[in-house]
Amino acid sequence: MGRQFRFLAAVLTATFELASGPHAIAEDRPGAVACGTAEIARARVKRIVDGRTFVLDDGREVRLAAIEVPSLQQDTGIAAKDALEALADGDTVLLRQAEFPSDRYGRLVAYAYTLRDGDELFVQGELIASGLAQVGDRVGSRSCATELLGRETAARRAKLGLWTDPDYNVLNAETPADVLAHRGQFALVEGKVVSVRESGSTIYLNFGRRWSEDFAVTILKRNERNFAAAGLEPKGLEGRRVLVRGFIEARGKQGDEAGHSVWASPYIEAERPEQIETSDRD
Repeated sequence: MGRQFRFLAAVLTATFELASGPHAIAEDRPGAVACGTAEIARARVKRIVDGRTFVLDDGREVRLAAIEVPSLQQDTGIAAKDALEALADGDTVLLRQAEFPSDRYGRLVAYAYTLRDGDELFVQGELIASGLAQVGDRVGSRSCATELLGRETAARRAKLGLWTDPDYNVLNAETPADVLAHRGQFALVEGKVVSVRESGSTIYLNFGRRWSEDFAVTILKRNERNFAAAGLEPKGLEGRRVLVRGFIEARGKQGDEAGHSVWASPYIEAERPEQIETSDRD
């Protein structure tokens, strides 16, 4: 498996070098991709930390917005780092503002475009299209989300990069035990919304009838209008098949046969509409 991903990274390096030449495709320009707002910096990349993090020559550390990448303990994580090195290491990058300007570690969060020979290569877009990154749960605009999700879907269908790894398979909401096994991890879960209920300040998209065991998606009522504006009015999702992305959490506890407390019900909190895609097939 490691050899496969090293080979993939080498192929991607050659691809990126070709893409940055005079015939680089126009759709990778920020005006077409629409990811990021105001320009916040132009600086040279001094060092690559991992598949979504690098250090500028002025010492600032940058985390790429809107993506999730495997850890460096995985072959895909090493391949993502290699690909980011091919895309940006030693190059001047243009950074555009993300919705969240920094993370809790003080790193600058931005959309990055490598500047080569007058062309701009969209870093996040290339990593996602190559199957070495997933679209995260926070994307700055609907147009950006549409672009990135389209690239991810194409990579997933083509089984590129991390999409060849069973650990990244889309999870089935109808098997909550399998979803719960990914607690604390970023994952994609697909299933049919059986019911939509409200309790206090929370809306629940239930994927089964056993609320204490089955998978659910939670939406705070204060965010409901954002989902409705994106064409995802929560109550209208009842009976529809959806794909949801985010970190798997667990709610409630119950005792097992030995009397130990165990987590019972997996869920994803959806804060933004780009976390939910409709995928009706029946």
